[in-house]
Amino acid sequence: MAPSLADATTAPRKSRRDLILRIVSALVLAPLALLATWYGFPFFDLLLAIGVVLAWREWRLLVGGWRRPGLLLSGMVYIALVTLSLLSLRHQPETGLQGVLWLFATVWATDIFAYVAGRSLGGPRLAPRLSPAKTWSGALGGLAAAIIVGACTAWFFTGGSVIGLAMAGGLLSVVSQAGDLAESAVKRYVGVKDSGQLIPGHGGLLDRVDALMAAAVVMAAIRLAGDARWPW
Repeated sequence: MAPSLADATTAPRKSRRDLILRIVSALVLAPLALLATWYGFPFFDLLLAIGVVLAWREWRLLVGGWRRPGLLLSGMVYIALVTLSLLSLRHQPETGLQGVLWLFATVWATDIFAYVAGRSLGGPRLAPRLSPAKTWSGALGGLAAAIIVGACTAWFFTGGSVIGLAMAGGLLSVVSQAGDLAESAVKRYVGVKDSGQLIPGHGGLLDRVDALMAAAVVMAAIRLAGDARWPW
């Protein structure tokens, strides 16, 4: 059946409304995250504690509780690992603040420019079975943005060579997009569109931070490896 005129006019309005909600939500949540990060303990720790409780609850509802025990427990362990990773990164002596701000910058750049490039350029789908809206143009746009923003942020903080951190920004961009797709795969598996309805325009908390979660774990692992070229 061909779409009606009402459907054709309703879709753009819904898209604009969703975009406005996404922007408003970001304008509220981003400053909150930045302020907590800036002031560190106890604000950063308290925000993470609230986040982990909400994320655990959301995950439990998403996977249907103990009807899927393996998926439930693996997700809860992953959320705990993400929390420990972020705490470890933020509480690094001397470099904790800069490191987490750099992480935010690269992940947010990926998210924003992947959305803009994907909507503007369109093209082949990245993973149509998992997330039909994502395109290769969006993925590459997000990757390029993370490399540039990661390099600029690193130069601002360190004033030195940024080639290594530009490459690291690209790596975290790929990881963050993989984290996004992984959550999409879980949602597709359990048959839901969003992980929850906590954040207007975004869905659930996990919908908003899935990319950041994956990137934080990888960044903490790199930091734990003690690479001398890694200033954070």
